[in-house]
Amino acid sequence: MHRLFIAASLAAFTLFALPSAAASKTSDVEAGLKGSGRYGTAGCGLGSMAFGAQPGGIQILAATTNTIFGTQTFGITSGTSNCGPSMFAQGTQRFIEANREAVAKDISRGQGEAIGALAVLNACADSQKVGAALQRNFKGIFPTADASDEAVTKAILETLHKDPAVGCGQG
Repeated sequence: MHRLFIAASLAAFTLFALPSAAASKTSDVEAGLKGSGRYGTAGCGLGSMAFGAQPGGIQILAATTNTIFGTQTFGITSGTSNCGPSMFAQGTQRFIEANREAVAKDISRGQGEAIGALAVLNACADSQKVGAALQRNFKGIFPTADASDEAVTKAILETLHKDPAVGCGQG
């Protein structure tokens, strides 16, 4: 019985997780900002991707799948596996909403406290690389003075997470 469950879980992973892994970085960032997906009482994770919000005993299988593969905890942190906004995206957007002027000033200079905070919020290894990357993309991040906080956040996250050389965690 246990082997059958593992085989079914692996099949579900192949069917449901691999297509989402092929999604573009832009759509990943957008999904991280807005959140998505519906899930049942088992919560988000691979189980919710495989079994959805179907009521009843199937949620036990969804919860077991989440537990075996550890996808729920990872999904909540990273905003993947049908878990909605990531920790990185939420923290970055809130920081920008509260500190937009300082963020714009520091990004234009490529250094400063706001750059350091963005590096910490996005699990980046080197704030100098973060500052340089954001400064290079200043016009894309702030195309106009009245760009929405959501658009600014999206552009910052895309800048930080599209280039592995910047060394930021995935959000």
